[in-house]
Amino acid sequence: MTEALSFDTVLDLCQNQHRRVILAVLAEAQGPLTVNDLAETIVNYTHEIPVTEISEELRTPVQISLHHVHLPKLESTGVIQYDPEQHPVEPVDDFAQRVPYLSAILDADPELKRVVKL
Repeated sequence: MTEALSFDTVLDLCQNQHRRVILAVLAEAQGPLTVNDLAETIVNYTHEIPVTEISEELRTPVQISLHHVHLPKLESTGVIQYDPEQHPVEPVDDFAQRVPYLSAILDADPELKRVVKL
């Protein structure tokens, strides 16, 4: 049986907007995503820029923060699987059970009302 994360841990994970976007996207993902996919989704969401128009100047700092901060934090809590060498990111098999409060927190975020899409 999977042990759910504590409410405080889930709140800590959701404290940062980039992590909330990552968690929302992964909750809907049908397979592994790349760091680039996630960076483009975050830039698209925060700047409302079409993915085809995202510059390296906007994408690169987000990719760096994902690689060095957000993805390791999510992986350390057992919510995602992330290989920094090959860069695939995917939720763990029991993602919904590990993060039981996630949908309520994401639904309560007024800034996440727009659908987050890849």
